[in-house]
Amino acid sequence: MQAIVRREYGSAQVLELTDADRPVPEDDQVLVRVRASSVNPYDWHAMTGLPQFMRLMTGLRRPKVAALGADLAGVVEEVGPAVHDLRPGDEVFGEVEEGAFAEYVGAAADVVAPKPAGLTFEQAAAVPMAGVTALQALRDHGRVRPGHAVLVNGASGGVGTFAVQLARHLGAEVTGVCSTRNVELVRSLGAAEVVDYTRDDFTRGGPRYDVILDLIGNRSTRECRRVLAPKGVYIASFGQPEHRVLGPLGRLAGMLVVSPFVGHTLTTFVSKPNRPDLVLLADLLERDEVTPVIDRTVALGDLADAMAHVAAGHARGKVVVTI
Repeated sequence: MQAIVRREYGSAQVLELTDADRPVPEDDQVLVRVRASSVNPYDWHAMTGLPQFMRLMTGLRRPKVAALGADLAGVVEEVGPAVHDLRPGDEVFGEVEEGAFAEYVGAAADVVAPKPAGLTFEQAAAVPMAGVTALQALRDHGRVRPGHAVLVNGASGGVGTFAVQLARHLGAEVTGVCSTRNVELVRSLGAAEVVDYTRDDFTRGGPRYDVILDLIGNRSTRECRRVLAPKGVYIASFGQPEHRVLGPLGRLAGMLVVSPFVGHTLTTFVSKPNRPDLVLLADLLERDEVTPVIDRTVALGDLADAMAHVAAGHARGKVVVTI
Protein backbone atom coordinates (compact mmCIF):
# COMPACT_ATOMS: atom_id res chain seq x y z
CA MET A 1 0.00 0.00 0.00
CA GLN A 2 1.00 3.64 -0.39
CA ALA A 3 1.68 5.63 2.75
CA ILE A 4 3.28 8.86 3.87
CA VAL A 5 6.18 8.47 6.30
CA ARG A 6 8.87 10.64 7.80
CA ARG A 7 12.10 9.04 9.02
CA GLU A 8 13.46 12.19 10.62
CA TYR A 9 12.05 15.38 12.10
CA GLY A 10 11.84 18.48 9.97
CA SER A 11 9.75 20.57 7.62
CA ALA A 12 7.40 19.16 4.99
CA GLN A 13 10.40 18.11 2.88
CA VAL A 14 10.96 15.10 5.20
CA LEU A 15 7.69 13.52 4.04
CA GLU A 16 8.00 10.51 1.74
CA LEU A 17 5.33 8.74 -0.28
CA THR A 18 6.38 5.12 -0.11
CA ASP A 19 5.21 1.52 -0.33
CA ALA A 20 4.48 -0.05 3.05
CA ASP A 21 3.07 -3.30 4.37
CA ARG A 22 -0.67 -3.37 4.91
CA PRO A 23 -1.46 -3.43 8.65
CA VAL A 24 -2.97 -6.51 10.30
CA PRO A 25 -5.76 -5.52 12.73
CA GLU A 26 -5.31 -6.46 16.37
CA ASP A 27 -8.09 -8.23 18.28
CA ASP A 28 -9.93 -4.99 19.15
CA GLN A 29 -9.19 -3.19 15.90
CA VAL A 30 -10.70 -2.77 12.47
CA LEU A 31 -8.67 -2.45 9.30
CA VAL A 32 -9.95 0.58 7.38
CA ARG A 33 -9.44 1.26 3.69
CA VAL A 34 -8.87 4.98 4.05
CA ARG A 35 -10.65 7.12 1.50
CA ALA A 36 -9.80 10.51 3.00
CA SER A 37 -7.89 12.08 5.87
CA SER A 38 -7.26 15.66 6.94
CA VAL A 39 -4.39 17.75 8.27
CA ASN A 40 -4.26 18.92 11.88
CA PRO A 41 -1.69 20.96 13.81
CA TYR A 42 -1.13 17.67 15.65
CA ASP A 43 0.32 16.24 12.43
CA TRP A 44 2.62 19.23 12.00
CA HIS A 45 3.94 18.81 15.55
CA ALA A 46 4.53 15.10 14.90
CA MET A 47 6.33 15.86 11.64
CA THR A 48 8.62 18.54 13.05
CA GLY A 49 9.14 17.09 16.52
CA LEU A 50 8.28 20.51 17.95
CA PRO A 51 8.10 21.48 20.69
CA GLN A 52 11.14 19.39 21.49
CA PHE A 53 9.86 18.08 24.83
CA MET A 54 7.51 15.88 22.78
CA ARG A 55 10.51 13.86 21.64
CA LEU A 56 10.75 12.30 25.09
CA MET A 57 7.68 10.31 24.02
CA THR A 58 8.07 10.14 20.23
CA GLY A 59 11.83 9.59 19.89
CA LEU A 60 14.75 11.82 20.81
CA ARG A 61 16.81 11.80 17.61
CA ARG A 62 14.32 10.42 15.14
CA PRO A 63 10.69 9.33 15.26
CA LYS A 64 9.99 5.93 16.82
CA VAL A 65 7.06 5.55 14.41
CA ALA A 66 7.44 6.71 10.81
CA ALA A 67 3.72 6.87 9.98
CA LEU A 68 1.65 10.06 10.20
CA GLY A 69 -2.00 11.09 10.10
CA ALA A 70 -4.82 11.01 12.65
CA ASP A 71 -8.19 11.73 10.98
CA LEU A 72 -9.75 9.11 8.76
CA ALA A 73 -12.87 8.28 6.80
CA GLY A 74 -13.14 5.07 4.88
CA VAL A 75 -14.52 1.54 4.62
CA VAL A 76 -13.95 -1.34 7.04
CA GLU A 77 -11.92 -4.05 5.31
CA GLU A 78 -11.39 -6.50 8.17
CA VAL A 79 -12.37 -6.75 11.85
CA GLY A 80 -10.49 -8.24 14.77
CA PRO A 81 -12.02 -11.20 16.60
CA ALA A 82 -13.07 -9.04 19.58
CA VAL A 83 -15.03 -6.58 17.41
CA HIS A 84 -18.72 -7.41 17.12
CA ASP A 85 -20.45 -4.13 16.23
CA LEU A 86 -18.65 -3.37 12.96
CA ARG A 87 -18.29 -5.49 9.85
CA PRO A 88 -16.49 -5.36 6.50
CA GLY A 89 -18.14 -2.87 4.18
CA ASP A 90 -19.20 -0.43 6.92
CA GLU A 91 -18.38 3.21 6.18
CA VAL A 92 -16.71 4.79 9.21
CA PHE A 93 -14.88 7.89 10.40
CA GLY A 94 -12.66 8.47 13.40
CA GLU A 95 -9.21 9.20 14.77
CA VAL A 96 -6.01 7.20 15.30
CA GLU A 97 -2.67 8.16 16.84
CA GLU A 98 -0.82 7.78 13.55
CA GLY A 99 -1.01 6.08 10.17
CA ALA A 100 -4.08 7.65 8.53
CA PHE A 101 -2.03 9.17 5.69
CA ALA A 102 -2.06 5.77 4.01
CA GLU A 103 -4.31 3.49 1.99
CA TYR A 104 -4.99 1.28 5.01
CA VAL A 105 -4.81 1.82 8.76
CA GLY A 106 -5.64 -0.23 11.83
CA ALA A 107 -7.96 1.61 14.21
CA ALA A 108 -9.32 0.66 17.63
CA ALA A 109 -13.01 -0.05 17.20
CA ASP A 110 -13.94 2.34 20.02
CA VAL A 111 -12.48 5.39 18.26
CA VAL A 112 -14.39 5.02 14.99
CA ALA A 113 -18.11 5.38 14.31
CA PRO A 114 -20.47 5.04 11.37
CA LYS A 115 -19.86 7.80 8.84
CA PRO A 116 -22.60 10.44 8.89
CA ALA A 117 -25.21 9.72 6.24
CA GLY A 118 -25.14 12.17 3.38
CA LEU A 119 -21.54 13.25 3.93
CA THR A 120 -18.77 12.45 1.51
CA PHE A 121 -15.65 10.73 2.78
CA GLU A 122 -13.85 14.05 2.34
CA GLN A 123 -16.36 15.89 4.51
CA ALA A 124 -16.34 13.18 7.17
CA ALA A 125 -12.54 13.15 7.32
CA ALA A 126 -12.55 16.84 8.27
CA VAL A 127 -14.48 16.16 11.47
CA PRO A 128 -12.86 13.82 14.02
CA MET A 129 -10.00 15.58 15.80
CA ALA A 130 -11.20 19.15 15.28
CA GLY A 131 -14.85 18.39 15.99
CA VAL A 132 -14.18 16.33 19.12
CA THR A 133 -11.74 18.96 20.42
CA ALA A 134 -14.30 21.75 19.99
CA LEU A 135 -17.07 19.64 21.56
CA GLN A 136 -15.08 18.63 24.62
CA ALA A 137 -13.74 22.16 25.13
CA LEU A 138 -17.17 23.76 25.17
CA ARG A 139 -19.32 21.04 26.72
CA ASP A 140 -16.95 19.46 29.22
CA HIS A 141 -14.56 22.26 30.17
CA GLY A 142 -16.54 25.41 29.41
CA ARG A 143 -19.86 23.85 30.47
CA VAL A 144 -21.58 26.10 27.97
CA ARG A 145 -25.29 26.57 28.58
CA PRO A 146 -28.07 28.50 26.82
CA GLY A 147 -27.58 32.22 27.29
CA HIS A 148 -23.84 32.07 27.81
CA ALA A 149 -21.62 34.50 25.96
CA VAL A 150 -18.80 32.58 24.28
CA LEU A 151 -15.78 33.98 22.45
CA VAL A 152 -13.74 31.80 20.07
CA ASN A 153 -10.29 33.18 19.29
CA GLY A 154 -9.25 31.54 16.03
CA ALA A 155 -12.80 31.08 14.78
CA SER A 156 -11.94 30.41 11.13
CA GLY A 157 -9.53 27.50 11.72
CA GLY A 158 -10.14 23.78 11.90
CA VAL A 159 -11.28 23.64 15.52
CA GLY A 160 -12.65 27.18 15.47
CA THR A 161 -15.18 26.58 12.70
CA PHE A 162 -16.62 23.67 14.65
CA ALA A 163 -16.49 25.60 17.94
CA VAL A 164 -18.57 28.48 16.58
CA GLN A 165 -21.26 26.08 15.36
CA LEU A 166 -21.25 23.91 18.48
CA ALA A 167 -21.41 26.89 20.83
CA ARG A 168 -24.41 28.14 18.89
CA HIS A 169 -25.97 24.64 19.09
CA LEU A 170 -25.48 24.69 22.87
CA GLY A 171 -27.49 27.92 23.03
CA ALA A 172 -24.67 30.43 23.44
CA GLU A 173 -24.31 33.90 21.96
CA VAL A 174 -21.10 33.50 19.99
CA THR A 175 -18.38 36.01 19.16
CA GLY A 176 -15.70 34.89 16.72
CA VAL A 177 -12.24 36.41 16.32
CA CYS A 178 -10.60 36.11 12.90
CA SER A 179 -8.89 38.07 10.12
CA THR A 180 -10.65 40.37 7.66
CA ARG A 181 -10.97 37.82 4.88
CA ASN A 182 -12.75 35.35 7.17
CA VAL A 183 -15.31 37.65 8.80
CA GLU A 184 -18.19 36.64 6.54
CA LEU A 185 -17.34 32.94 6.85
CA VAL A 186 -17.42 33.09 10.66
CA ARG A 187 -20.66 35.06 10.61
CA SER A 188 -22.21 32.47 8.28
CA LEU A 189 -21.37 29.73 10.80
CA GLY A 190 -23.54 31.38 13.43
CA ALA A 191 -21.41 33.98 15.19
CA ALA A 192 -23.60 36.87 16.35
CA GLU A 193 -20.53 39.12 16.52
CA VAL A 194 -17.22 38.91 14.67
CA VAL A 195 -14.05 40.72 15.75
CA ASP A 196 -11.49 41.41 13.02
CA TYR A 197 -8.23 41.12 14.94
CA THR A 198 -6.38 43.19 12.33
CA ARG A 199 -8.52 46.17 13.35
CA ASP A 200 -9.69 45.53 16.92
CA ASP A 201 -8.31 43.95 20.08
CA PHE A 202 -10.99 41.77 21.65
CA THR A 203 -9.26 42.01 25.05
CA ARG A 204 -9.98 45.76 25.19
CA GLY A 205 -13.67 45.59 24.32
CA GLY A 206 -16.69 46.22 26.48
CA PRO A 207 -18.43 42.80 26.36
CA ARG A 208 -17.74 40.17 29.01
CA TYR A 209 -17.71 36.48 28.14
CA ASP A 210 -18.69 33.47 30.20
CA VAL A 211 -16.31 31.28 28.20
CA ILE A 212 -13.28 32.11 26.07
CA LEU A 213 -11.90 29.31 23.90
CA ASP A 214 -8.43 30.46 22.87
CA LEU A 215 -7.09 28.52 19.88
CA ILE A 216 -4.35 31.01 19.00
CA GLY A 217 -2.59 32.22 22.14
CA ASN A 218 -1.76 35.63 20.66
CA ARG A 219 -2.99 37.47 23.76
CA SER A 220 -1.76 36.84 27.29
CA THR A 221 -3.94 35.11 29.84
CA ARG A 222 -4.02 38.34 31.84
CA GLU A 223 -5.32 40.25 28.81
CA CYS A 224 -8.00 37.64 28.15
CA ARG A 225 -9.14 37.73 31.77
CA ARG A 226 -10.00 41.42 31.34
CA VAL A 227 -13.02 40.40 29.26
CA LEU A 228 -14.07 37.33 31.25
CA ALA A 229 -17.27 37.58 33.25
CA PRO A 230 -17.05 36.90 37.00
CA LYS A 231 -16.51 33.14 37.42
CA GLY A 232 -15.89 32.90 33.66
CA VAL A 233 -13.82 30.10 32.08
CA TYR A 234 -10.72 30.58 29.93
CA ILE A 235 -9.78 27.46 27.91
CA ALA A 236 -6.33 27.42 26.29
CA SER A 237 -5.85 25.06 23.33
CA PHE A 238 -2.90 26.21 21.25
CA GLY A 239 0.62 25.10 20.36
CA GLN A 240 2.82 28.22 20.24
CA PRO A 241 5.31 26.64 17.77
CA GLU A 242 7.64 29.62 18.12
CA HIS A 243 8.66 28.22 21.52
CA ARG A 244 10.77 25.38 20.15
CA VAL A 245 11.66 23.57 23.37
CA LEU A 246 8.63 23.74 25.65
CA GLY A 247 5.94 25.13 23.34
CA PRO A 248 3.03 26.42 25.44
CA LEU A 249 4.01 24.51 28.59
CA GLY A 250 5.46 27.53 30.39
CA ARG A 251 2.37 29.64 29.85
CA LEU A 252 -0.03 26.81 30.61
CA ALA A 253 1.78 25.85 33.81
CA GLY A 254 1.72 29.43 35.04
CA MET A 255 -1.95 29.70 34.19
CA LEU A 256 -2.84 26.54 36.13
CA VAL A 257 -0.86 27.72 39.16
CA VAL A 258 -2.73 31.03 39.20
CA SER A 259 -6.20 29.62 38.56
CA PRO A 260 -7.08 28.62 42.18
CA PHE A 261 -6.34 32.14 43.40
CA VAL A 262 -8.43 34.18 40.97
CA GLY A 263 -12.15 34.45 40.32
CA HIS A 264 -11.87 32.75 36.94
CA THR A 265 -11.29 29.15 35.89
CA LEU A 266 -8.15 28.94 33.74
CA THR A 267 -7.74 25.55 32.15
CA THR A 268 -6.37 23.50 29.28
CA PHE A 269 -6.93 19.96 28.08
CA VAL A 270 -6.06 17.31 25.51
CA SER A 271 -9.03 15.91 23.62
CA LYS A 272 -9.83 12.20 24.00
CA PRO A 273 -11.03 10.31 20.92
CA ASN A 274 -14.12 8.22 21.60
CA ARG A 275 -17.08 6.79 19.75
CA PRO A 276 -19.92 8.48 21.71
CA ASP A 277 -18.68 11.96 20.77
CA LEU A 278 -18.30 10.92 17.14
CA VAL A 279 -21.86 9.57 17.18
CA LEU A 280 -23.12 12.83 18.66
CA LEU A 281 -21.28 14.84 16.00
CA ALA A 282 -22.60 12.54 13.29
CA ASP A 283 -26.15 13.26 14.40
CA LEU A 284 -25.55 17.02 14.28
CA LEU A 285 -23.95 16.69 10.86
CA GLU A 286 -26.83 14.63 9.52
CA ARG A 287 -29.28 17.28 10.75
CA ASP A 288 -27.20 20.08 9.17
CA GLU A 289 -26.70 21.73 12.55
CA VAL A 290 -22.96 21.47 12.02
CA THR A 291 -21.15 21.62 8.68
CA PRO A 292 -17.46 20.87 8.08
CA VAL A 293 -15.60 23.75 6.43
CA ILE A 294 -13.04 22.56 3.87
CA ASP A 295 -10.35 24.93 2.69
CA ARG A 296 -9.03 22.66 -0.03
CA THR A 297 -8.65 19.02 -1.01
CA VAL A 298 -5.30 17.55 -2.07
CA ALA A 299 -3.99 14.17 -3.18
CA LEU A 300 -1.83 12.07 -0.86
CA GLY A 301 1.24 12.88 -2.92
CA ASP A 302 0.69 16.60 -2.32
CA LEU A 303 0.63 16.31 1.48
CA ALA A 304 3.84 18.34 1.85
CA ASP A 305 2.18 21.39 0.30
CA ALA A 306 -0.90 20.88 2.49
CA MET A 307 1.24 20.69 5.64
CA ALA A 308 3.03 23.90 4.71
CA HIS A 309 -0.30 25.64 4.07
CA VAL A 310 -1.68 24.63 7.47
CA ALA A 311 1.57 25.54 9.25
CA ALA A 312 1.43 29.03 7.74
CA GLY A 313 -1.94 29.58 9.42
CA HIS A 314 -3.79 30.30 6.18
CA ALA A 315 -6.30 27.45 6.15
CA ARG A 316 -10.01 28.27 6.48
CA GLY A 317 -11.39 25.21 8.21
CA LYS A 318 -9.70 21.94 7.25
CA VAL A 319 -7.37 20.76 4.50
CA VAL A 320 -8.50 17.31 3.36
CA VAL A 321 -6.33 14.58 1.80
CA THR A 322 -7.90 12.12 -0.63
CA ILE A 323 -6.43 8.64 -0.72
